[in-house]
Amino acid sequence: MLIHIDPHSAEPVFEQIVFQVKTAVAQGRSVSGDRLPSVRQLAKELSLNPNTVNRAYDALERDGVIVRRQGAGCFVSGEPSALNGRERRRRLGDATARLVTEAYHLGFDAEHVRDAVERALTKVRFDRPGS
Repeated sequence: MLIHIDPHSAEPVFEQIVFQVKTAVAQGRSVSGDRLPSVRQLAKELSLNPNTVNRAYDALERDGVIVRRQGAGCFVSGEPSALNGRERRRRLGDATARLVTEAYHLGFDAEHVRDAVERALTKVRFDRPGS
């Protein structure tokens, strides 16, 4: 799995890692059982403090995207979120509101937002349970 960090981004580095792993899973480039690089290995590759990578892996584990196996490493779980339906819908609503608000402030109209969402949907695999 290739992860690229943008040092000029306003997004914290650990969040860049989290989003890129989630994107790889959503697009089917990483699947259930795929092993992630170790914390040390990824930190070395990206010239980061291992605590930054560990923070990203903690967030991914908390969200159910990865599982940690003692002595074996971190692996893509392949399972849908364990959050209840109400919480999942709340988070989707929050994410959608952020997207629409940001698009508004960038000067896009509703049709541009719909088109962008449609293009993004074509890149994601929704063929797993719980989708």
